[in-house]
Amino acid sequence: MSSPSELPLAGLRVLEFSHAIMGPSAGLVLADLGADVIKVEPAEGDHTRRLPGFAAGFYGLFNRNKRAIAVDLKSAAGKEIVYRLAKTADVVLENFGPGTMDRLGCGYAELSARNERLIFCALKGFLSGPYEKRTALDEVVQFMSGLAYMTGPPGKPLRAGTSIVDILGGTFAVVAVLSALRERDRTGKGQLVKSALFEAAVLLMGQHMAGMAVTGEPGLPMPARKGAWGVYHTFPTSDGERVFIGITSNQQWERFCAAVKRPDLLADPKLASNADRVAAQEWLLPKIEEIAVAYTRAELLSLCEGIGIPFSPVARPEDLFDDPQLQGAHGLLDVTLPGGIRTKLPRLPIEFEGHDLGLRRNAPEIGADGNAVLAEAGFSPAEIAAMEKDGVVVIQPSVR
Repeated sequence: MSSPSELPLAGLRVLEFSHAIMGPSAGLVLADLGADVIKVEPAEGDHTRRLPGFAAGFYGLFNRNKRAIAVDLKSAAGKEIVYRLAKTADVVLENFGPGTMDRLGCGYAELSARNERLIFCALKGFLSGPYEKRTALDEVVQFMSGLAYMTGPPGKPLRAGTSIVDILGGTFAVVAVLSALRERDRTGKGQLVKSALFEAAVLLMGQHMAGMAVTGEPGLPMPARKGAWGVYHTFPTSDGERVFIGITSNQQWERFCAAVKRPDLLADPKLASNADRVAAQEWLLPKIEEIAVAYTRAELLSLCEGIGIPFSPVARPEDLFDDPQLQGAHGLLDVTLPGGIRTKLPRLPIEFEGHDLGLRRNAPEIGADGNAVLAEAGFSPAEIAAMEKDGVVVIQPSVR
């Protein structure tokens, strides 16, 4: 594993004021790449730590490789801590509600006045415009952008099965930050940059918007769409599973027909081209189903891999823990989640020559790095003890 000082973003200091997914996912990318990301939480801790159900793992996944300090930002002493930290920071990330950081006295104007080289990245629901003061969630913008409409069957809009817009918005925040840092190399000055959920979701919808412009036809939900390929569906297998098969060229069609011993399909002039196969889907797809259901899932997957056509099992999240591809150096990390839960979670989907973007720190407990971070900011042990006594900071007993 690369030492922290060798990683691509080594030497970059980031203050992260965030919760849930969008902001923490941006901090995760920067931290995994080697930045010193200091998560600044309220004294009671990020509420994401306490979310139940579907969201129970959010904190542990998105906060690895970060340090943590817990500060009462509503107090004058808490604000002074932030001001001191900002003087030596390169980047601030924040995804609180619109206007929250300004009301706390920790907005872009206040912090950049103390450090003109600071890149301040605001991750919000919307970029500048009529909606910018609205609050938003991943699910809200999936419905606003048409993503939910396109995902579900007609009449039943459905959000995607993961927080795809939060993570994309966080990723574009990183793009904005790195671009602003590159500009700072030339100008010597920082700036305010923004990323937003709604506009990120709209970018995802761009392919449908472009398709409508070209065809003049409204986009149909994906389950009812007019596909571009004749065979591009999931098919049942004899053991009650399903396998996706995509045949996107005449050569693939030839190999498939040979492998399943159906020369009659290959010889049929009504199936000679992909366009012919698209036109013939009403009667062709039932024939492919009849072929597929004669195989078990394992047999059909092996057949497709052997002839080099696109295929996939219909996997579930639990299948990923044992996926052979993810057992390699760029797949999963061994981590310990809050509560001592040991598991494997995804690495960044990036491969660097000479760098292992691995685990340096598990997701921190509340105030786990308070002493070290405050000392680096110039506070004496006596000052730290006084602030802890007054409730300005929370410091874990085990890391005093």
